[in-house]
Parts: sequence; C-alpha cells; structure tokens
Amino acid sequence: MTEGFLPAAARLGLTVTLLTDQPEAHERAYERVRERGGPLPALDIVHCDVRDFREVISRVAADARPQAVFTNSDHLQAQAALTATYFGLPGKDWRAALRTKNKAELRRALAAAGADADTVWSAELGTGEGPAGLAGLDAPFPCVVKPREGVASEDVVLVADADELVQRCHDIRARRPGAALVIEEFLDGELRTLETLGDGRTLHVLGAFRTELSPPPHFIEERLHLLPAPAPQPHTDQVLSQLRALGVGFGACHTEYVVQGDRARLIEVNYRAIGDQCDLVLAELLGIPLFEHILRTHMGEPLPGDLGARNDGRARMEYVTADRAGRLVSAPPASVTERGGVRLDYRPLREIGEDHPLHRTNRDFLGVLRATGTDQGLIDTAVAEFLAGCRWEIAS
Repeated sequence: MTEGFLPAAARLGLTVTLLTDQPEAHERAYERVRERGGPLPALDIVHCDVRDFREVISRVAADARPQAVFTNSDHLQAQAALTATYFGLPGKDWRAALRTKNKAELRRALAAAGADADTVWSAELGTGEGPAGLAGLDAPFPCVVKPREGVASEDVVLVADADELVQRCHDIRARRPGAALVIEEFLDGELRTLETLGDGRTLHVLGAFRTELSPPPHFIEERLHLLPAPAPQPHTDQVLSQLRALGVGFGACHTEYVVQGDRARLIEVNYRAIGDQCDLVLAELLGIPLFEHILRTHMGEPLPGDLGARNDGRARMEYVTADRAGRLVSAPPASVTERGGVRLDYRPLREIGEDHPLHRTNRDFLGVLRATGTDQGLIDTAVAEFLAGCRWEIAS
C-alpha cells in the first residue's frame, strides 16, 4: 500500500478514505513517507471494524458515494466485494472472494466444477470439532495442516502420521482458539506462482515466479525467481482454467501451484496482488503502471488488450530470515546499488533492537533483497556477493 497503491492513487489524482482497525500504524507509516517527500494522495484514515462487512458498508455510506472500493488484504476481499456490490460499483464477485479465501470451499468448488481432474485430497476440521476425531482419518500421509483462512504460511505444517496430526491441530488451536483447519494432501514438486490481472472480460498473465521454500515441516519462502516470459505451458492454461471455474478474473490475483510433470496442482489462490515486495519488482520489470491498472479496473475502466509489458527482465527476491528468537543487534542498513547491469535494492524489515519470537513463517523475515536485471547468472552472482558481505546478528 505504502509504495505501490497509494502513490498510484496520488498519480491518478484520487482522494482516499482508508478504513482500518489499526489507524495508528498507518499514520506512523505515512508520516515517514511524508518526511521522505514520497507521494501520497489526499488521505483520510478512519477507524473501522474492517472484518465486518456491515460496519464497512455503514462507514462508507456515511460519506459521499465512493468511486471505487478496494483492498489488497488477504483477509478483506469478501468484505470489499460485498461493499462494492452494495453500492453498485465494479468489483470482485463476493462468492469468488470467499471461496478463494476459504481453502476448504476452494477444494469443494473445484471438485464440483470438474475443473480439477487430478483432485487434491482434503478434509476439514470445523470450528466446533475437536482434533481427537482425526485419529482415525484415512489421510494420505505425510499431509499438510493449515488454517482454513490462513495466510503467509502461518501455522502451516507437514505431519507424518495420525498421532502427529492430532497433536499439531491441538497446538494450532492453542494459538488460534476455535480456528477451522484444513488437512490436505502434500503436493511435492517445484512450487510456482501465476500472477494475473483482469477486468472481468480480459485476463492478462503478468508473469510467473519459481519459489524456494525452507525444508519441511514448515513452509517459509526463502527466495523467488521470476520465470522467463511467456509463463510456462501447459501449466499456465491449466491454472487459468481453474481460476475461471472459481469465478476469478477481476483485478489482481496471485496463485500458487506445484508442478508434477505436465500437471499443475493448485495449492491456493490469493485474490490480490502478490506481496512481500514482489509486486513492486513486477511493476518495475514489466515497465507498466501496474498499480494504476489495478485501481482503474476497480473504477470500472477496461484494461487495454495489450499492456505493453516488457518481457526481458529477470529478478530474484532473497529473504533473510531469522533462525532463532531474540533481539536483532546488528544488520545492514537499507541500500540501493547498481553494478554490471544488476540493481540491488535491500530493505530491512526489522529494526535493530527489536525483540521477536520465532514464528517459523514469513514473519521471521529480517530483510528482503530485490535483485533485478536481464541476466540471471549476473543477478545470482551479485546476490551471493551481497549476502557474503553482510551480517545479521540475533542475541538470544
């Protein structure tokens, strides 16, 4: 929001009312942007219980009729879609927003539509059900346990047998009382993403990433490589077919899938733009006003048939991750360097002096290195040299 969508809104001359349940955090972030002279639109930050669509509609209705309703939050797509529908504005189908967020419903919807000929085995532990009942589950071990509406690999874990399945579910419930959980077949293979942008009629493929994860049992993203254009086939067409079956095709979408031979097996569909600064890199390499396109779509403007995107860019996203709990005592500062056709942009994600537990998720990121250019070999060399010359130290 801070570096992508809000600056785009400023360039479009829009006035923004930002509804949030954490107004102080937003105010601090945008004050830092103003101190740096960064672009922000006319902005009114308003406290609201944004997880309740009734409160969102009521708060929006108290002001002048909006031109668009938009969110890039994983948690708030259905609320924004319902609000847009209420006011007769362009937006996502709220049913598609719900079924992509709800991982159990996603599996049911794909099976019902016959869109997934290679159906992924899954089961659901509802909010009123206890983990003990899973002891006799006929699951294809090893399998994966995850929160039904979870994000960022939080509480996603690989389990080896029924006893571990029950224990892990108890552990997750201790942190998330009453949370609904999904148990799914473990999809082994190369992990990829597909990034799309649509206006309800035209659906563009923006690009695809290959993702490298930490070793099981956890699934922490360690690095991503932008795949050469065009996105690989036949997997791309298979993913697009499944997105159509889910009703996805408006605005940005970030889909994760595993490659098994010539099959693309869906892991999850995130009905918003890719995060962790990959969206910023994608906009840079494609050479298009990506964030403006996304906002214009929500204002009812059709996308051009040809986005005019470049296809010669290469990128590597490297996430420096904490391996223990404790206080960060030393780390490199933010920096931007260009050498030999490679641009390195390092951003700290944790301040020196901050003390954190070990989450075993993306919340453990200490910093992100964005490396871009046109030669993947040069990019990989530059990343290796940067990491070798830096030090991150955590005091336990």
